[in-house]
Amino acid sequence: MTELSQAAVERIMKNAGAGRISADATETLAGLMEEYGVFITKEAKKMSDHAGRKTLRGSDVRIAAEIFK
Repeated sequence: MTELSQAAVERIMKNAGAGRISADATETLAGLMEEYGVFITKEAKKMSDHAGRKTLRGSDVRIAAEIFK
């Protein structure tokens, strides 16, 4: 069970151009999105720690995501 709602993931997929979407497809994408989100957050946390901050900023997340493009 994922934290992301099936409806939200389905909207994202439809906005990307998908027509019909199976429940399995939304569950799979939701799981992958969560795994990626956790990974990026851990990398961003390293950056905020290195900067001596307790607060994770949007810039930390963007930089962490850019590293893995």
